[in-house]
Amino acid sequence: MKKLTLASILILILATSLVKNSTKEIEDKTFSINENIRSLKVELDEVKLEYNFLSSPEKLSQYQFQYYENDLKKIDIMEIKKIIISDDYLEITDFIDKSQLDE
Repeated sequence: MKKLTLASILILILATSLVKNSTKEIEDKTFSINENIRSLKVELDEVKLEYNFLSSPEKLSQYQFQYYENDLKKIDIMEIKKIIISDDYLEITDFIDKSQLDE
């Protein structure tokens, strides 16, 4: 009778430890997956914000009027210049190469 009780207790202890270890592995996997989902949600929110903010020129004009009033001005992209600084040398060029547009 004592041997049967002792064997039962050992089997229960062994089963408990196996269940506990498998549960811990499952918890670790779910935590890892949740962390990946969390970072993807943040990235999705940032992309949605960028898309919604820059989705149309009309929307930009609306935001300009709503938040900046007359602080922003429309300019032609051909008027934008690019500044290149290298070894104490300053070079100012067109942002878009006009010769490529003519071809």
